[in-house]
Amino acid sequence: MSVNAELRAFYDSRQEQIPAHVRAVMQRAGQELAESGQARTALTEGAKAPSFTLPSATGLSVTLDDLLAEGPVVLTFYRGSWCPYCNIALRSLQQHHDAITVRGARLVAVSPQIPDESLSYAEKNELAFHVLSDVGCDTAKQYGLAFDLPADLEAVYKGLGIDLHRANAGHARTLPIPATYVIDQDGIIRWAFVNTDYTSRAEPADILTALDSLS
Repeated sequence: MSVNAELRAFYDSRQEQIPAHVRAVMQRAGQELAESGQARTALTEGAKAPSFTLPSATGLSVTLDDLLAEGPVVLTFYRGSWCPYCNIALRSLQQHHDAITVRGARLVAVSPQIPDESLSYAEKNELAFHVLSDVGCDTAKQYGLAFDLPADLEAVYKGLGIDLHRANAGHARTLPIPATYVIDQDGIIRWAFVNTDYTSRAEPADILTALDSLS
């Protein structure tokens, strides 16, 4: 099953469990973000990937330059471990981790969560790749991905028990649009997936095809 088929099945299974007024807030916020055009202005193929230095879940300081010194980089931005769609996408990437590394590439995931939040998710799911903390979404902003949740959607998440203020170190409303980039060793983005719909993610098969095109 493709990751997007799995995501769609999960989405369909959840709809009846979500109260109508909550669904309405979520759908309106999603529509407004899509209509903002931000996905079209985010960095894409041919752009120079902004450098970053971010802490990993295990306390390491990870830089894009160091990763690129070892090979191409697959960089994925996700909302956080509280997001079940992100968890499905990360598990799928983990399942394809060997196929990515055998192509000489490094996989790294970035979210606005504090390292402790990322560590619990990485440990639970035994992820073999770096999970980095971009508190405040400063790196996501450089890629054109950061946006602010509407206040009513933040309140909905809080009502569901999702404490973004704690998990994101006070930046409760700023999240990244989910995105995945394939960056060559010259630091140029050669493939990009950016979608304001958080229920849709990059297919690992497409990532592998993009990596194959680099050689």
